[in-house]
Amino acid sequence: MTSQETILIVDDEPDLLRLLKRSLHEDLGCQVETAISGPEALKLLKEVVIDVALIDMKMPNMDGLDLLALILEDHPWMTVVMMTAHGCIELAVEAIKSGAYDFITKPFDTEAIAFTLQKALERSKLLRENLRLQRDLRGRQPFHNLVGNSSKMQRLYELIQMVASTDVTVLITGESGTGKDLVARAIHALSKRHNHPFVAVNCPTVPENILESELFGYKKGAFTHATHNRIGLFQEAHRGTIFLDEIGDISASIQTKLLRVLQEKTIKPLGDTKTVHVDVRVIASTNRNLQENIKQGKFREDLYYRLNVVPIVLPPLRERREDIPLLVDHFLKKHGRELDRPGKRVSPELMEIFLENEWEGNVRELENVVIRGILFSPEEEIRPEHIGLKSKKTTTGTFDFNTLPDLPYKEAKEDVLNRFHHAYISRLLSTTEGNVTQAARMCGLERQALQQIMRRYGINAEPFRRRD
Repeated sequence: MTSQETILIVDDEPDLLRLLKRSLHEDLGCQVETAISGPEALKLLKEVVIDVALIDMKMPNMDGLDLLALILEDHPWMTVVMMTAHGCIELAVEAIKSGAYDFITKPFDTEAIAFTLQKALERSKLLRENLRLQRDLRGRQPFHNLVGNSSKMQRLYELIQMVASTDVTVLITGESGTGKDLVARAIHALSKRHNHPFVAVNCPTVPENILESELFGYKKGAFTHATHNRIGLFQEAHRGTIFLDEIGDISASIQTKLLRVLQEKTIKPLGDTKTVHVDVRVIASTNRNLQENIKQGKFREDLYYRLNVVPIVLPPLRERREDIPLLVDHFLKKHGRELDRPGKRVSPELMEIFLENEWEGNVRELENVVIRGILFSPEEEIRPEHIGLKSKKTTTGTFDFNTLPDLPYKEAKEDVLNRFHHAYISRLLSTTEGNVTQAARMCGLERQALQQIMRRYGINAEPFRRRD
């Protein structure tokens, strides 16, 4: 073991602490810290990086299970081993269910403890390495500027990683501005095709008579002004990915040709009598309801099922409001650098407006508003008047309660609580520049209680911290 690895032992028996500290230091060669109570252990955890905690189950004032819960709230990756008296196996099982790595029973011999803690230290080392690799992966932006820690975004990241390892056709649906192009790029970046071309085609912006030749290419003389052979975008994307953005807008004739490509993996350039094989992964997107278009005869049903092998539905921003502070922070950094105006931050009042806005244009609209704020704010702090936004608060408070009767009681209650906590805590964190301890003091809560609320509602202090 290296000297950097540290074990914390928590027990209310001083003699046992001294014995374990001496024997574990000799047997494992690691640093050993001790605490005689739960509160003392929590204080120590703020000062020392702990790899493994060995906690007695029965202690006065705060028992081992309560301490375990508090530790895992702030240190979810910590490896915790519980000590329990013989005959209390039920408590030990409860501890395992609550997140403990293992347990040992008293009386015990030091060899058994050393063996268990050695395994616990190995687990801790593996977890640290895994977290480091995850941070490195995030640093390389595998999700191509997709930002968010909400449960909906976490599920999206998992789905992206799953489909990226395959070659299946993907249909991405969602409102305008939700980031369908970013999802397509993320799938390509994480796939085995990432070293080959990613070709994006914005279908509605290309006239129908030109789109066919752009997609499939043409031979010299195929039409007027076709003075030379030209390969199409499918051939340009060979061995890579082609992204057909807003595919719901393409004409019936191109739908037919596209169906042939998906079925036969071949294309026929305009004016050519021969087909050309293409090795291309197809990702498509649309903000339209294709099933409704099928009923109206505007979209081929067989093409829809060829495209919709794996559907990915992107949530609108109003359904993941907890991600708004992270997105704002991301756009402030990104466009602050690009516009040579770094160090900008939003005021608490503006953040409240951001959190209560419906964002019909979704993430794209939010990004444009942040850009306006960066450009039009004469000071570091961007305020509502700089970008012409006003709060939608009603006389009853921050929230528009007129929307709540449409929801069941429990959903309405959760909606109000969610918006309240985001608005209230975001204002606190903006005032304290992300200092959770100071925010807790201001609102009269214990720091741990405030952190628990923040975790429940997906509120992150990082975007509020000032960067000089």
